[in-house]
Amino acid sequence: MANPDSLVEQLLEQMLFRTGRRASESEQKSWSRSLPVLANDLIEAGLGGVEMLVEYHLPLTSQRADVVLAGLHPTTGRPSYVVVELKQWSAAQRYEGSIDLVDVPGMPGGPKLHPVAQVKGYCEYLSDFAKALADQPDAVAGVAYLHNATDPAAVAELRSYPASLGGRLFTGADRGDMQTFLKSRLSTESSGHTAGDTLIRSAVAPSQQLLKVAAAEVRDRPQFHLLGEQQLAVDLVLHAVDQAHQLDHKRVIIVTGGPGSGKSVVALSLVGELARRGRTVLHATGSRSFTQTLRKVAGARAPRVQKMFRPGARVDTTALTRMSPEQFVQVDRNGLSALLAAAESSTESDHTASERNEKEHV
Repeated sequence: MANPDSLVEQLLEQMLFRTGRRASESEQKSWSRSLPVLANDLIEAGLGGVEMLVEYHLPLTSQRADVVLAGLHPTTGRPSYVVVELKQWSAAQRYEGSIDLVDVPGMPGGPKLHPVAQVKGYCEYLSDFAKALADQPDAVAGVAYLHNATDPAAVAELRSYPASLGGRLFTGADRGDMQTFLKSRLSTESSGHTAGDTLIRSAVAPSQQLLKVAAAEVRDRPQFHLLGEQQLAVDLVLHAVDQAHQLDHKRVIIVTGGPGSGKSVVALSLVGELARRGRTVLHATGSRSFTQTLRKVAGARAPRVQKMFRPGARVDTTALTRMSPEQFVQVDRNGLSALLAAAESSTESDHTASERNEKEHV
């Protein structure tokens, strides 16, 4: 393994290049203490050819996974990925009996999300939005690795969280078991370079499975029943999407209205109907509170649907790759059928719908 200091310097250079900022001291310490441990475990397991995607940016979010291991599946030979959440904790227990929250002695900031729940969420998100993983439900696995936890009793309570392909817990005390698991997912005979490139270059769009879930969640719910010009706005957008698909020419529809006029109903109905028709659709807004409201309503029974509603105009400067509205156009030509972009307004009092041509292909 390369000198940890050299590794940190390379990561610092990448962060400065991509975001214009320098990583905090805590981030640098985490890199230098955790990444060499994982790399050495891989080499010891004969997985030295596996690609390590460090600080992997989850598309259309400000979130990063510590490491994504990329390689080929030892049985199928297809691209296979393992998302790894690295923790330096040597001890942890459940927080007030919660299965999802943990308390880490000596760590400020209150309770933490269970690391298995964290990595499981990353795996689900990748499967739902990376088109390279479409129709490959078993291509992504998840591991939470507490490499400093060498006393099994010190983290015993964390074992109560259910293990699955998307998330399971390993510690420094059972690193051999982790290596065995990794070898069941990644071939020791092949390089992971191609698989890594495939994921990095993957187009981004909601998976067909997620779209089906969204359509089922929105359909037939009484709060989404359309009235008057709400239905007109929805029909106009649906027509524009069909025309854009046929003519390969994009169009922008602007729906305006005062508070209570039903703009959110229009947006939610469009997400559901476009998903039902098999179109790729996302919702973006500059308002975090508005986004949270839509997520709560649309994803009440199916939490996966909440990921289709994004606070797209926000920028998180702590992310290795910043999140900005431009992310929604950095996709394959026609990769998205529709992007519903909402903006709050207090000046409009009448509900109207207008349209204008857009020359750029979004």
